[in-house]
Amino acid sequence: MGVNGVIHVKKSELQAEIEQLKMDYIRIQGDLEKMESVGGRVTPLEKTLERMEKELAEKREQLDQMEDE
Repeated sequence: MGVNGVIHVKKSELQAEIEQLKMDYIRIQGDLEKMESVGGRVTPLEKTLERMEKELAEKREQLDQMEDE
């Protein structure tokens, strides 16, 4: 555990998490396009993408903070 109960991850681990999130995002985006083309419900996939965008932004911010240290 780090300061204030926050677990500090290594820069390389954070970079790997970002890359994994990006790959998952691209996959889900493809799934969404397929669902749209057949008239399927896309709302759950859109919500997933929105959640992933927020998580990706948070992880990138963490990485930026690590690089500033």
